[in-house]
Order: sequence, then C-alpha cells, then structure tokens
Amino acid sequence: MVINALFIALTFVATMFINIRLPIMGNGGLIHLGNVPLFIAALVYGKKTGAIAGAFGMGLFDLISGWAVWAPFTFIIVGTMGFVVGLIAEKVPGNRYLVNSLAIATALIIKVVGYYFAEVILYGNWIQPFGSIPGNILQVVIAGIIVVPLVGRLQKRV
Repeated sequence: MVINALFIALTFVATMFINIRLPIMGNGGLIHLGNVPLFIAALVYGKKTGAIAGAFGMGLFDLISGWAVWAPFTFIIVGTMGFVVGLIAEKVPGNRYLVNSLAIATALIIKVVGYYFAEVILYGNWIQPFGSIPGNILQVVIAGIIVVPLVGRLQKRV
C-alpha cells in the first residue's frame, strides 16, 4: 500500500509541476513528466502498481487542475497504460532493455489511440484530435528515454 501511495504521489507531482502547456492546439495540450514515475512503478513493481499509479496519480491531477472533464478518460487510459506496461515487463522473457522498450511503445499506442477517441467524444470532431498526437508521442518518448536506462540499472542492483 505504501509503494502504491508513493507512486500515486510521484506521478501526480511530476504531472502537476513538471509540465509545459502547449498553446498550438485548439484544445491546448500538456506535455509532462508524469509518465516517468508511472513507468518506473509498472516496470519495477508490476502491473497493479503501474495501473494504480497511472489511474489515480494522473486522474487526481485532472480533477484538481482544471481538466476535470478529462479525469474519467485519464483514469481509464493511463491506468491501462500502467497495467499493460507492467504486464509486458512481468510476462515477456528476454533482454530487459528490449522488453521495457516494447512495453513503453505499447503504452504509446494506448495513449495516442485512447486520447484520440476521448477527444472525439469530448469535441465531437474527428479531425481536431490529430493535433494532440505529436504532444502525446513526445510525452511518452521522453519518458521512455529517461526510464528504460534508469530501470535497467535499478533491476541490475536488485
């Protein structure tokens, strides 16, 4: 329970305070580092901790930061990202760097597709959500660049 609470807090804080709002899209947009603790939680502690950290950490951010309409979508999308990253890390054998990279690439697909359809639902427009895709990709790629080598070193020490 303590590990889950720690990663919820870390995900929330990294999302809340280490971010850049993007003025280029019609609906705004946000690039943040909340995916870093989310991916660490999932890769090191598994699918349940990853799902909990993502769903509650980023969902809480949405609720208190003026993005409340996004909270249910974030809860599901980011919770799924954390779960799938942890599941792949737990179940797929092989080189840990490659497996962790595959897990994060899968999370990228979940994020892009999930938020695309969330925007379609919220805005009733099939074109506008394409503007958010580059930011979503950048967000996960940056987190992956930070997390994969870091978790590789953490896993070697354990």
